[in-house]
Amino acid sequence: MGHHHHHHGELKGRMVISVILNLTITIAEIIGGILSGSLALLSDSIHNFSDSISLLASYFAVRVGERKANEKYTFGYKRAEILVAFINSAVLIGVSLFLLVEAYRRFKNPEPIDGPLMLVVALIGLLANLLSVLLLHDHAHESMNVRSAYLHLMSDTLSSVAVVIGGILIIEWNVTRVDPLVTVLISLYIMGEGYGILKESVEVLMEASPELDLEAIKAEIESIPSVRNAHHFHAWRIGENEVHFECHVEVEDIPISEAQGIIDEVEERLKKYGITHVTIQLEVEKCTDKGIVCHEEKEGD
Repeated sequence: MGHHHHHHGELKGRMVISVILNLTITIAEIIGGILSGSLALLSDSIHNFSDSISLLASYFAVRVGERKANEKYTFGYKRAEILVAFINSAVLIGVSLFLLVEAYRRFKNPEPIDGPLMLVVALIGLLANLLSVLLLHDHAHESMNVRSAYLHLMSDTLSSVAVVIGGILIIEWNVTRVDPLVTVLISLYIMGEGYGILKESVEVLMEASPELDLEAIKAEIESIPSVRNAHHFHAWRIGENEVHFECHVEVEDIPISEAQGIIDEVEERLKKYGITHVTIQLEVEKCTDKGIVCHEEKEGD
């Protein structure tokens, strides 16, 4: 437990440093973008600002997620991180669409750009982004929330590389249309990365069943002595790594003293499927519908 708290404390500290770095980059790129006339720098500044907000939100989500369950939130606060991951990815996609529209306008009406200033600011942004990525790299696999923040920073680093290349091309050959082109490439990349997290976070929030072989689970439960049938399955995720499962288990007419043994056996066998919490309703010839999924009949059917 002490190691877990130390680990989370280290993560929170690194997230705070990353927020400060990203806000610094944002201010530098806004000033640099206005002075140089570079849309790519301004687009990168918007991206960095969204990163700052997402990192800040992710930081608070980690803090909230540590709070214990109570009578109002009996499952705890773990979904705060999933909610933030959803918001982060949705914002990323929205910002990308806005930048695509702006890039189209620049393609039609190119504007003069101060290449050297653009390059200097882009290099500062690249170094700061690389530092932020290194700070969160070891924690990126821990949760969807931290992964979404890490992807923000990775996409920022790549976009900074693209802006640096754009700055060099403008200095050497005065190819001003490379600026909106870089913006388009950045935006398309961000949209691709954001969609994956958006899809997964929606699945968790909508309580979609995680990837479980329900037929294998049914067979596993029904192989237990005294079990006749397992049906009416429900599986969902509370957080990214916490899978809950419940079902009805029809048993033979057994003494009630044997019931707990069956429940314990089901819980033990389902651990290998990655299920962390099991709720079993034992019954004897109660349900007429014995399907894996319960299809309740509506009135008048």
